[in-house]
Amino acid sequence: MKAMVLKGPNTAFELTEVPDPVAGPGEAVARVLACGSGLTIQHIKAGRIAAEFPRIIGHEITGEIVSIGAGVRGLRTGDGVTAYYYLNCGHCRWCLASLEPLCANSGGNVGRNCDGGYAQYIKLPAHVFIKLPEGLDYKAHPAEIGVVTDALATPYKVLRRARIEAGETVAVFGAGGGVGIHQVMLAKWARARVIAVDVVSGKFDACRKAGADEVVDASAGNVAEALLDLTNGEGVDVAVDYVSSTSTLEAGAKALGRRGRLVTLGGAGQTFRASALDMLVKEQDLLGSRYVTRSEILETLDLVVRGDVWPLVSDLRPLEEAEALHERVERGQVTGRAALLVKH
Repeated sequence: MKAMVLKGPNTAFELTEVPDPVAGPGEAVARVLACGSGLTIQHIKAGRIAAEFPRIIGHEITGEIVSIGAGVRGLRTGDGVTAYYYLNCGHCRWCLASLEPLCANSGGNVGRNCDGGYAQYIKLPAHVFIKLPEGLDYKAHPAEIGVVTDALATPYKVLRRARIEAGETVAVFGAGGGVGIHQVMLAKWARARVIAVDVVSGKFDACRKAGADEVVDASAGNVAEALLDLTNGEGVDVAVDYVSSTSTLEAGAKALGRRGRLVTLGGAGQTFRASALDMLVKEQDLLGSRYVTRSEILETLDLVVRGDVWPLVSDLRPLEEAEALHERVERGQVTGRAALLVKH
């Protein structure tokens, strides 16, 4: 099969012929139709996230099962599938409680610790595949369906994690990014007032189209003050930080109002300072949100089936153009998400 292989960190993709994967016991193989190209896997390519090389990256797939190994249940050839990002064990206390991101025996990530979706076929433990729901035309929109597992499911989880309610004010830091713009979309779907915060003012039009009621240009500084001004000094109910630098986290914390919630989702993952007095007097919460559960992916896919939301994929290219696409992802030039189509 054809695959885009990385021989090491910070190297170019190499279009390579590699053996077709063969499903062993408990495994399945899917034909890949499309794979999302998000910033997480660009971090692997650029060497900012450690991985085992050589490696075929990519996890936001849309595919169809072509073979299954011995002992596999719940999958049949021809099933439309996507993939769960974590190689969770499926049997520890956290997995059994449907909290797979906290798996005690995690084997790592698809496309990082095993080969991923930048290839014509992908082999995974069968339970890592997620069957796509009926009514989802994944063949007509394979790229959009593939990115749902991250771009839409992650902000969908945040709605629950932060207990976002209709009428609340939600500030999204990094709102112009691939997941941030979908957080704007989901927060608006939840009937919140949404303030988009970003340093790239050129992305504000897209944020407004996604549902932002107001925007804050973070490149001008004084973000906390701007958010307080937009809320008449009351502060925001929720600050969702997809950048998670010291400055953005501290600005988000300072901008919280009574019962305010700050949510960090990776990004830079830096240390920051928050006022314990504000947390006490205003009963504020500082929260972390780590990827999503399998159930949250299925629930997000159901939203797509119903037509409630639809992912924004603005740059779609053939597999062979992965290098050029990742250059745009690295420079932050993609609005929404990018993806690769895989020909057979």
